[in-house]
Amino acid sequence: MYNAEIPARVELPSTRQLLRSTLIAAVSAGVLLCAVVLPSEYGVDPTGIGRVLGLTEMGEIKVRLAREAAEEPAVAAQQAPAEESPAVTQAAPGTLPPAREADQPIAGEAPTTLATTPDAPVWRDTVSLTLAPGQGTEIKLRMEAGAEATYVWHVEGGVVNFDTHGDAPGRSISYEKGRAVANDDGKLVAAFTGQHGWFWRNRGKADVTLILQTGGAYSELKRLK
Repeated sequence: MYNAEIPARVELPSTRQLLRSTLIAAVSAGVLLCAVVLPSEYGVDPTGIGRVLGLTEMGEIKVRLAREAAEEPAVAAQQAPAEESPAVTQAAPGTLPPAREADQPIAGEAPTTLATTPDAPVWRDTVSLTLAPGQGTEIKLRMEAGAEATYVWHVEGGVVNFDTHGDAPGRSISYEKGRAVANDDGKLVAAFTGQHGWFWRNRGKADVTLILQTGGAYSELKRLK
């Protein structure tokens, strides 16, 4: 009733061949897991291949976005009471606030001389980019351990969430995070040799423009996304 012929015993794979094929398949799956899946999905790169192929950076962005999305409801709940009704302190009639009283000169005393403003930093790079609602971007500086970079950034048209961090093969660090921030400035000191910089995400409902200026000891500025 059947046209197919039953294979002879000699044509069937032996137990040893089956075990070898299974072992080869398991090893191949393990290599793909370590070299491709872990770096691209979780930012974990045990072999270093993912960093070379650019998969690790993609995985780190995915992990950061997932963590940020999970933290967003809690942050919004904490900020809500503070935004409802800010307290306003009024001075009694006929009196000046303490800060204004401190500014009044004392009889017989020479006026206080204000401190001179230090020279403005010298900026090496200026980056301006637009973020649509829900869009994120990342900019990194290539820095040696202990190197210092100055920076200032501000947002036009809204606010952003940000994460100042650094990474290198087998190492990572988070310097500072913020939610609904319009600007930031300071000095970034590299904890180790690698890439150090910022990730921003626009959680608002309108486009915003982000302007970043950097200076100091770094060899390269690169936008990763």
